[in-house]
Amino acid sequence: MSERDPKSSQDLTAVVQTLLQQMQDKFQTMSDQIIGRIDEMSTRIDDLEKNISDIMTQAGVEDLEEEIKVTETSGTA
Repeated sequence: MSERDPKSSQDLTAVVQTLLQQMQDKFQTMSDQIIGRIDEMSTRIDDLEKNISDIMTQAGVEDLEEEIKVTETSGTA
């Protein structure tokens, strides 16, 4: 029985190492996917901010804000 213990111990060690490697690989894959999604979300937010800015410019909102600031600072409001 003492002959089987070292071999079963080695087998167990190999199984555990394989399992840990598989877990590490899955974790790395998930981590990469999360980072990719964050990058995609960042790009979408940048596009959204640009679109909102363009819409505000087209609507003349920025011009109105500047006129209000000028009026407030000149005291003619």
